Amino acid sequence: MDNRSIYWDKSSVLADIFGVSKPIIATLHLPPLPGSAYYDRTGIKGILDTSKRELQICLDCGVNGIIVENHGDIPFVKEKDLGSETIAAMSAVAYEVGQIASRWHVPIGINCLANAGHVAMSIAGIAGARFIRVNEWVNAYVANEGFVEGEAGSILRHRSRLGFEDVKIFADVHVKHGSHSVVADRPIGELSKDAGFFCADTLIATGLRTGDAPSPEEIAGIRAGQELPLLIGSGLTAENVGELLGLVDGAIVASYFKRGGVWQNEVEEQRVKSFMRAVQRVRDGCGSEHQAG
Repeated sequence: MDNRSIYWDKSSVLADIFGVSKPIIATLHLPPLPGSAYYDRTGIKGILDTSKRELQICLDCGVNGIIVENHGDIPFVKEKDLGSETIAAMSAVAYEVGQIASRWHVPIGINCLANAGHVAMSIAGIAGARFIRVNEWVNAYVANEGFVEGEAGSILRHRSRLGFEDVKIFADVHVKHGSHSVVADRPIGELSKDAGFFCADTLIATGLRTGDAPSPEEIAGIRAGQELPLLIGSGLTAENVGELLGLVDGAIVASYFKRGGVWQNEVEEQRVKSFMRAVQRVRDGCGSEHQAG
């Protein structure tokens, strides 16, 4: 079926992009970019050097995808307040990351904080990314940045105008760092149905904050509402991967790969290696169970 049809079968989205069971997507936290509060004015070369160094560790250790994210730009602003200098810098870094990752046949994605889906889509097309992450795709919530509304319709129209229809949408359900009191009268299964109804390609389950894992109950609630592929978006570790990865179709990992599991620190090769070994054990076990069935 034509992928531009509204409700085409999306069960193979992750396999088509990553080519592996239960892909692990490493988040590349960029240093503060020009225009952000803590940019140190060392220029784009320093940002690129740090990003390339951490990217190479992740590639060497066998991750299956990369998300380029401007997490160093904390405190984040809404999309309308993003400066053109920040967008330009993120585009330049994402392009360089994409060129390197493509030589390893590792796809990249873009997440532009906070909730800047139009910007992420534009950068994705420039950088050759296969997907974007949008933290609030549908509905609305009260976030650290204030009241944040989902802009699915506007972002998809933007994608169509640009001709980037092959860039997929990875959408959070019950995104972290905020209150969902404005939709608290509806269970999480209904919210995941909303994300699917508004044409997301893959859903993401997170905990309450960066580095916090979703509970099995949260995962089950999202699963009950929608048959789209589901990723864990925060809090997966070498210690809980055996419990949680079997419940979903893959994961996005960021903080665990950093020294001490703290997102501000540098990526540590040994942590990435140990995590990927744990992932392989889960994959092997799932494969055995499947064959036994």
